[in-house]
Amino acid sequence: MKWQTTLIPKQNNNMDLFFSFAKRINRPLLLDGAMGSLLQQKGIKSHPQLWMSMANLTHPKEVLKAHQAYIKAGADIITTNTFRTNPVSIKKSNEIISGFDFVQKSVKLAKTAVGDKQIIIAGSNPPAEDCYQVKRTISKKEIEANHVEHIEYLITSGCNFILNETQSHLDEILFVAKFCNNNSIPYVMSLFFTNKLKLLSGENLFDVIRTIEEFSPLAISLNCILPKTFQKVFRKLNKDKSWGFYLNCGSDAFNHENITCGISPIDYSQEVKKYLKKNPIFIGSCCGSSPNHTKELQKLLDEKNSN
Repeated sequence: MKWQTTLIPKQNNNMDLFFSFAKRINRPLLLDGAMGSLLQQKGIKSHPQLWMSMANLTHPKEVLKAHQAYIKAGADIITTNTFRTNPVSIKKSNEIISGFDFVQKSVKLAKTAVGDKQIIIAGSNPPAEDCYQVKRTISKKEIEANHVEHIEYLITSGCNFILNETQSHLDEILFVAKFCNNNSIPYVMSLFFTNKLKLLSGENLFDVIRTIEEFSPLAISLNCILPKTFQKVFRKLNKDKSWGFYLNCGSDAFNHENITCGISPIDYSQEVKKYLKKNPIFIGSCCGSSPNHTKELQKLLDEKNSN
């Protein structure tokens, strides 16, 4: 079945984007770090429903500076600050905001930071509802419409690929994977799961990974999990598959209200070093991190290349 869309271009030439870039630089691509918690630490208050994406409208200069700081630290990929610009979040916020304008302005900040540099822009597409929420409060139809609209807006605004972040419900994951695959949209599916290696919807992580692989993602990623949880996963990962990760660096890992750094940049880099032997296509850092974490990861990758 071909999903009916209104805005997505009929052809997209970015399907080999990751692979050609990664092959040329001969190392994992370096994804940027946290945006929301970084802005939070600068004293910008989060919106109850739109979280730190509201800063794209209220503090655009700070968002731009954050993107630029990650690029200066060595990021090959920067992520749009669109984790809560999706239609369901806007509707719940009761803010009078055009979804397309919201996304377009958010992506423009990333594009301005990139300028003419060879930096890949990932369009952040979150779960329709809160990323740590087990029980749904909206219908399947609302979830699907949410993703179609948000992904369309991200792609037409100029993102190179869609980074579906912190996804943890199988039905939502499969819809997004099929939608992107059927419309030739380059995408990464990044999963959030429990320390028992199950999605919040209950399925086994590795069963889910095998299912997603049927829908041709650029890579399957693991994000916003603690290093000790990732250690359990790493032993079972297939180094011949296209995969990546960016781990939670927060002191209070799953608290949106006050996320501070819980793993120093150097300690995080040494943690990541253990995982390079299975050839991730990209690495990065999640909540609680900063451009200093990216800078240390860049040093780690430089060291790897020099050996």
